[in-house]
Amino acid sequence: MNSETNLFVIDLEYRVSIEVVEPHLDAHIAFLEHCYATGVFLASGRKVPRTGGVILARGQSKSEIETLVAGDPFHQHELAHYTITEFVPSMTAPSLQL
Repeated sequence: MNSETNLFVIDLEYRVSIEVVEPHLDAHIAFLEHCYATGVFLASGRKVPRTGGVILARGQSKSEIETLVAGDPFHQHELAHYTITEFVPSMTAPSLQL
């Protein structure tokens, strides 16, 4: 594990109804795909019940992740509130390559 890589839990909570969110879903998915392609995002998905989503990311700093999240269409259109929690992994599953 790279000692300079921290993990981040990005918690999205919708500020608007799902009917307002859905027209922006394709752009949000394109944003997610870009972040997976760059290796920053490790997992993501909808909350149950569908009140937002959760993203597991890796990066060098919280400010890096905050800058990245600012490019999410959900953020740009003020559709969701974001909480970013940084943690230093002390143990991971072998399948999680950092």
